Amino acid sequence: MFMGLAAEKYDRQYSDRQLLRRMAAYFAPYRGRLIRLACIILSITAIGLVSPLLIARGIDLVGAQPHVGAIVALCAGLLALSVINWVCNLARRRMTVRLIADVIGQMRNDAFRATIHHDMAFFDEFQSGKVIARITNDTQELSQVTVLISDLISQFTILIVLVGVLLTISWPLTLALLAMAPVVVFFGWAFRRVARMVTRSGFRAIAEVNSAIQEAVAGIRVAKTFRQEQAIYDRFKQINRRSYEVNLRRGFVLSNVFPTLNAMAGLGTAVMTYVGGLAAIGGTVSVGAWYLFIISLEQFWFPMTNIASFWSQIQGGLSACERIFALIDAESSVTQIQADASDHVPNARSSAPHSRLKGEIEFKGVHFRYNEQQQVLRDFSLRIAPGESVALVGHTGAGKSSIIKLITRFYEFQGGQILIDGRDIRTFDLTEYRRQLGLVSQSPFLFNDTVMNNIRYARPDLSDDMVEAVARRIGDGEWVAALPNGLWTQVGERGQHLSMGQRQLVALARVLAQRPAIFILDEATASVDPFTEKQIQAALNLILADSTSILIAHRLSTVKSVDRIIVLDRGRIIEEGDHATLMLRGGHYATLYDTYFRHQSADFNAGMYQKLKA
Repeated sequence: MFMGLAAEKYDRQYSDRQLLRRMAAYFAPYRGRLIRLACIILSITAIGLVSPLLIARGIDLVGAQPHVGAIVALCAGLLALSVINWVCNLARRRMTVRLIADVIGQMRNDAFRATIHHDMAFFDEFQSGKVIARITNDTQELSQVTVLISDLISQFTILIVLVGVLLTISWPLTLALLAMAPVVVFFGWAFRRVARMVTRSGFRAIAEVNSAIQEAVAGIRVAKTFRQEQAIYDRFKQINRRSYEVNLRRGFVLSNVFPTLNAMAGLGTAVMTYVGGLAAIGGTVSVGAWYLFIISLEQFWFPMTNIASFWSQIQGGLSACERIFALIDAESSVTQIQADASDHVPNARSSAPHSRLKGEIEFKGVHFRYNEQQQVLRDFSLRIAPGESVALVGHTGAGKSSIIKLITRFYEFQGGQILIDGRDIRTFDLTEYRRQLGLVSQSPFLFNDTVMNNIRYARPDLSDDMVEAVARRIGDGEWVAALPNGLWTQVGERGQHLSMGQRQLVALARVLAQRPAIFILDEATASVDPFTEKQIQAALNLILADSTSILIAHRLSTVKSVDRIIVLDRGRIIEEGDHATLMLRGGHYATLYDTYFRHQSADFNAGMYQKLKA
């Protein structure tokens, strides 16, 4: 039943004390509200105590000397207390909901902030649907449980004060009542561990369901293309069934405790009724005091049975809290170090590049692997001069994308050095460093917004006119005129309303607006029409002229336009030079050219045309 519901690698086990201490830190900024809330709870406690005391006193007075006026006064007093109690409870609920909303909102902000600052290795390893479940479902679960705990605190406050009052009336009966409490507490405490275990499994099962839904919706186009709707439905149905079984078992386990404790509470009530009745007959206590003890039993047992019956939700809240804090505390594999004088670089103490980078990139004996079984780069060395444009070519698995991921600091290398302008890349502030990086991935991602705002994404300060000027630098803006509403065209989710070529042009315009010191292009393999390719190449030329550029090239036009071609094989450089030089050598690059690039050349197409014509 629990197969596939293992904890994530970044999950941790927290003690209840650690969780409560972390939660207390979130409530600390709201001390004023907590004090006001405590005062209201004390008022409710006082009202809850006065009511049974008033009734008990009325019983004694009526029993001694019946009087209609006393009965009317008693009813009026109880009515007034009920109205005051309603007002206080309304104020407590409103204050509690607002306070918890603020706390959970801050916790959700922290969880989301931690998530977006995790390195790319984190998102490659862990499913986004499960991460989303922690930020949304788990924080919502925690908010509901926090409201419940506030109610229990109020009930326990009444219980503690009530015990003090009962001791002043009859300490033997009060001690008899308290003697039953340890049994209830023991059962509740013993139940804690199994409740936490089944609740944690329930959350993991729900996370699996969320992940399956997210993946199915994201890949629905592919599923429909290959007519696999039934397959993804069957997979979801299997995961949903497992979630049903796990949570059903959770419900069975958690539902057993309440009937047990309720039966114990009934037994305790029977015992107290008998013992109190004997005491009242013997004259040890008054009839009113005996009645007070009997009606106090409900307030005595109510918080204890409540904490047992709601233990599943309490443990659910602690499990949710545990999962949220595990996400926040997950350590990044990308490490930053503080520069010092031993680096022999100017401004070594500063962690951010204060001026535009020159763009010199140097790999010195770099070792990199994704895991112990997947070594990619071994003692890899490469220097790229400022302003130079370099194309990386090679078969799949040669290490092209890995080099890009290391320069962008998406992954951490295990050995050697990567220097930017002669400075260790790990000493740069990531945010400031990445401001000077321009990246266009193989599948350009566009946000569900206008073309205008997608271009402006890297430079929010740009005005509409400035964005339009940037866009029109590419092919004199002909691509913009082809859009239905120009730059105000909505691109749709992931840019689906645009063609692949148009998406590439928007992504390149975004980088052109950014003016990065280092430009990285993982060129898409999708075919585009000659006119769009010409516009893409024009945009590339504009960017290449103003930055150090590294391109994973799939187009012949791109390969020919760079200053140097680096040919990679299994993480090693086996050839380098310009296109003409490498073709004359007749080596690995020439083979790659014949395999991947020759069919894109004008000569090849002309020859094919002549053959077809013949």
